[in-house]
Amino acid sequence: MIKNIAVLEGDGIGPEVMKEAIKVLNIISKKSSLKFSYSNALVGASAINKKGNPFPKDTKDICKSSDAILFGAIGDPKYDNDPKAKIRPEDGLLEMRKFLGLYANIRPVKTYKSLIEYSPLKNKILKNVDFIVFRELTGGIYFGKKGILDDGNKAFDTCVYNKSEIERIAVLAFDEALKRNKKLTLVDKANVLSTSRLWREVIQNISKNYSNVKVDYLFVDNAAMKIISNPSDFDVILTENMFGDIITDEASVITGSLGMLPSASVGKDISLFEPIHGSYPQAAGKNIANPMAMILSSAMMIGHSFNMSFEERIINRAVNDALNKGIVTEDINKNKFYKTNEVGDWIANRVHQLIN
Repeated sequence: MIKNIAVLEGDGIGPEVMKEAIKVLNIISKKSSLKFSYSNALVGASAINKKGNPFPKDTKDICKSSDAILFGAIGDPKYDNDPKAKIRPEDGLLEMRKFLGLYANIRPVKTYKSLIEYSPLKNKILKNVDFIVFRELTGGIYFGKKGILDDGNKAFDTCVYNKSEIERIAVLAFDEALKRNKKLTLVDKANVLSTSRLWREVIQNISKNYSNVKVDYLFVDNAAMKIISNPSDFDVILTENMFGDIITDEASVITGSLGMLPSASVGKDISLFEPIHGSYPQAAGKNIANPMAMILSSAMMIGHSFNMSFEERIINRAVNDALNKGIVTEDINKNKFYKTNEVGDWIANRVHQLIN
């Protein structure tokens, strides 16, 4: 059986780390009954440069006709430094989420023993950290009405949620909590925001169907402090779009490297998988980027979209073995490091050994 994968390398280091993930997927494809077929498509700044659109029609068509999407990164300093730019690479990401109905962003956060010394947090704080964040992705302030008034002297951004948007991601989060430690934390700002009060109401109602799951409620400012001071307290975190954007980036420093965290954006019909590290333009073309988050994202993809849980575990183990052996890029160890392609080669070879 053939599974079609849309490959969106994107900008910055996206093409480099994607290449390493494909190496690993090719090993899996050779060793399993499922075969992977790749369709490359433009997105972000590279798409603007060639098509004048950060999410052009041919990319939409490829995404729609695929079984899963593997995505590198979006972003270019040329647009970041121009506040008057009418088209931005990130516009393509927002449009893609809406177009594909990618309503839930899922980010696992855990510590690796071999990386604890590289985290800015104290070792004792990092013991047994293993939680997952469910961030609503297609509603809230990022998609509400916005504009600039009074000749540029006033601006507004509107945050809007409806019950159905909250319910569909809440069910995913509660189901995940049942598989884990049966604990869910809703992060909101219900003491100030009406949308957060709606979130609480919906979660309280849904929780009646999940009597085995303990539900906590935290204001986002308190949650931000606890993620740093006692991250092992968390199991499943559920939150809205903007709060999720912020706290997942905050949580990413726990591991010791941004290059270690994968993510999934889940939709009703198709899902997208990407590392959280962004385009990192300073490293583009230098063969120094950490490919592990991209490789781990590909593992999430085959596990979630193709039911290849065994192969997903094999890839995860190979990455962990690379860490334990010190086969890492310079973001992890500046004294003894390997190039992007060398790390990818080692992990691919290790997957080949483990899957035989």
